[in-house]
Amino acid sequence: RFDIYRKVPKDLTQPTYTGAIISVCCCLFILFLFLSELTGFIATEIVNELYVDDPDKDSGGKIEVNLNISLPNLHCELVGLDIQDEMGRHEVGHIDNSMKIPLNNGDGCRFEGHFSINKVPGNFHVSTHSATAQPQNPDMTHVIHKLSFGDKLQVHNVHGAFNALEGADKLSSNPLASHDYILKIVPTVYEDMSGKQRYSYQYTVANKEYVAYSHTGRIIPAIWFRYDLSPITVKYTERRQPLYRFITSICAIIGGTFTVAGILDSCIFTASEAWKKIQLGKMQ
Repeated sequence: RFDIYRKVPKDLTQPTYTGAIISVCCCLFILFLFLSELTGFIATEIVNELYVDDPDKDSGGKIEVNLNISLPNLHCELVGLDIQDEMGRHEVGHIDNSMKIPLNNGDGCRFEGHFSINKVPGNFHVSTHSATAQPQNPDMTHVIHKLSFGDKLQVHNVHGAFNALEGADKLSSNPLASHDYILKIVPTVYEDMSGKQRYSYQYTVANKEYVAYSHTGRIIPAIWFRYDLSPITVKYTERRQPLYRFITSICAIIGGTFTVAGILDSCIFTASEAWKKIQLGKMQ
């Protein structure tokens, strides 16, 4: 009496071609949905959220910067990196973890640098300020190959502006012009399935180009990167669908498909039986 799955005797059931077709279609449909759910269960999804905080508190208030820029018409002995910020830092001719590669038979230079900045508004700029003798007409046309902050994230499902200035080409600009790149840096956290976190930074950029003058004449041009930090942190979390949700989905697929298929088969069988009776003249 407690058996809610009562069995119908086989001699009271009737197989039909329609039922066979519906059964095959039903099984194929269940298989398709099962494979779709299985693919979704195995794959990971990226969930993002926003909050106000400094995520990388162990960094000592520093942000790592990677800069790679080419100046095809400026000698390497003239190229230098200067760093300034609102904490009083003022460093002219930064040379630690930097490299200068001659280009165009020594007429140009490619500057590659890895340095840190404080988490306060400031700027770093490529200029001739650190040179022992200033050239008369420094040519600041350039191509930016890379400008990134923090750890490098190689995640296919995360699309962000981690290297927004990549490929910026100013070779056709006025050689005597200064270039201002105004950056808004957004802290970004990526947490994988194991709970390990990596800290990087996205940024938006606006730029302007101008020839600057003062009462003493034309000001030496430079390539400025002026930055400020956003208080908003973006967090990406890697997740996988929980097992209980996968099992629930599979049960819903199987039960729902068989229920709908049973209703459809019952309607078709009832209609066909009624049609047979009409043809035999048993129904008026």
